[in-house]
Amino acid sequence: MELASMLAGEPFSDRPDCVCPVIGAFLRAYNDSVDDHQRQDLYAYAAEAVDSRACSEVEQARVDRLNEWTGRRRRSSGMGRLLPSWLRAIALYPAAGEVAGSVAARSIRRHTDETHAAVLALLDELLAIGTGVDRRVDVEAASRNRAPGRHLGGDRVAG
Repeated sequence: MELASMLAGEPFSDRPDCVCPVIGAFLRAYNDSVDDHQRQDLYAYAAEAVDSRACSEVEQARVDRLNEWTGRRRRSSGMGRLLPSWLRAIALYPAAGEVAGSVAARSIRRHTDETHAAVLALLDELLAIGTGVDRRVDVEAASRNRAPGRHLGGDRVAG
């Protein structure tokens, strides 16, 4: 994600303002769990993630897609068969916001070429969600929640 911040002209950060926080969380967690060979494919997605921040409806659609993907992976792997039913229910509960990205990446127990291809396809889907609709964020409202000196998009906030 640091690459995305540099490409966007933002301060060096693993949480650039121009990147959808859900996609950013997924990319950060996945990047931290793969080897250098698989990580090479993520450079293109860091670039694609620039300007992916969108309105709350698009962000929620991305969360929903990640939760669906994670749930399908968990069900197909038989995750939790040995867990008590109450703990299994908690483990299968959908994640919210940025957490959905991290949970989805961590649902991959063993990294293979197949899981890597599935992740890249999922990233393509996440980036496509919101294409063709107004993805703009209310920059003024988002800026009110930022620390001084942080910015959203291309305009710097004096701090």
